[in-house]
Amino acid sequence: MPVPRISKEDLKQRLDSGAPPVLVDARLKYPYEHSTVRLPGAIRYTTEGAAASLPRDREIVVYDSDPNELASSGVVAILIRQG
Repeated sequence: MPVPRISKEDLKQRLDSGAPPVLVDARLKYPYEHSTVRLPGAIRYTTEGAAASLPRDREIVVYDSDPNELASSGVVAILIRQG
């Protein structure tokens, strides 16, 4: 199942809308801990069990800092598998 990607501009527009998406920070431990960048309201994804706490009635945007999207694609696969 292909997962759509969105631009920074599209994300900004969605965040400014009346129904903003849930942001999931999928960065690995080292990049997360050594970055000063945090998106306001983002949920830190750390384990497979975290998927159960995400709302099912809102759009979810998963992001990471890897140009190859390895961490975020892994989290997306888990979320899809868990429904």
